[in-house]
Amino acid sequence: MQGVWRELAGLVLPVDCAGCGRPRTELCAECRRGLARDGRGAQRVRPWPGPAGLPRVWAGAPYADEVRAVLLAHKERGALRLAGPLGAVLAGAVRGLGVEAGPQLLVPVPSARRAVAGRGHDPVRRMALRAAGELRRAGVGAWVLDVLRQRRAVSDQAGLSARQRLANVAGALEVPSHAARLLAGRSVVLVDDLVTTGATLAEAARAVGAAAGRVTGAAVVAAPRSAFTTGGEARESLPRDR
Repeated sequence: MQGVWRELAGLVLPVDCAGCGRPRTELCAECRRGLARDGRGAQRVRPWPGPAGLPRVWAGAPYADEVRAVLLAHKERGALRLAGPLGAVLAGAVRGLGVEAGPQLLVPVPSARRAVAGRGHDPVRRMALRAAGELRRAGVGAWVLDVLRQRRAVSDQAGLSARQRLANVAGALEVPSHAARLLAGRSVVLVDDLVTTGATLAEAARAVGAAAGRVTGAAVVAAPRSAFTTGGEARESLPRDR
């Protein structure tokens, strides 16, 4: 019966594959397999020039092709069911870090309040929860600690240089006092959808450290191809948050 209802929903509310545009499927089998392959190929990435305080970062896939399209569909168009396959790619990046044994505590980087209100959901938190579930199914204890908050508004990052982005987010994140006790003395992995210049992840690491937490690394779904290869500064067009 579930298959019948899906077919009816496709007739009433037709959708196209977020990855390739194939009609009447939110994510076709070919694009789903492509995401799975990328998730198994997680690599360390190095934004250049990297800001001070940036932890080591692993990305599940290059920000291109179906990965880019699916991320944007989930983030900007509210295709919430795509959180599952994207969370699997993020879980691959967490595994790539090879952090110490024991439960993995994933701390999502928060989006701006106005962005969350406009989208109706927090895409990074949603993917972090799916990544934690994926890791647990593989026998790795993983939990999400949603403790980071924005303490002030930041400007749109689009069009800003690496230096301008660093200044834009400096001091913008915090761990509220009531949540700091959850971090004190504990090791965590920061998680985000994208890394571009690394400014946001460096600020998140600073905020966690200020709450006596210890960041062992950061995992993201995607990064520019240049960060995978030469470590050069990203030149590709990226979403504005990071």
